[in-house]
Amino acid sequence: MGDRLTQLQDAVDQLANQFIASFYYIERHHDLETFGPNDKIPDLKPEQMQQQVDTLPAEEFQAGQLELARDLITKEQQIEYLISSLPGLDNSERDQEQSIRDLEEEIGVAEAQRLEAVKEKDEVLAKLDQVLRAIRRH
Repeated sequence: MGDRLTQLQDAVDQLANQFIASFYYIERHHDLETFGPNDKIPDLKPEQMQQQVDTLPAEEFQAGQLELARDLITKEQQIEYLISSLPGLDNSERDQEQSIRDLEEEIGVAEAQRLEAVKEKDEVLAKLDQVLRAIRRH
C-alpha cells in the first residue's frame, strides 16, 4: 500500500471513474420520456435506437441507480476518512517532529536488536564450525 496521499489520489481517480460509469449507465438504460416541453426525442430507426439506448424495466433501472449511488457514497466516505487521517491542523509541527523522533528511536532499538542477532548468529556459526572440525578429527 502506498502512502496516504497516493491512496487519496487513487480513491479520487476511482470516484471519477464511478461518476463516468454512473452517467453512462443512466444514459444507456433510461426510458425515452421527456421531462419538459422543450425536450425532444429524436426520430431514430429501431436499429439506431438499439445502439444508443437499451431501456431497462423501471424497477431494474432504479435498482441499478441505487447501487451506483451507494457505491459513490461509500467511495466518498473512504475519501473523507483518508483526508481526516492526513496530518494537518490537528497535528502541529511539534507533534509531527515528536512522532518522527519516536519512530527514529524505535528504529534504533530495532537496529540494536538486529546487530545483537547477527552477533549471536556469528557465535553460533563459530561454535558449529568447531564442533564439525572436532568430529572430522575423530
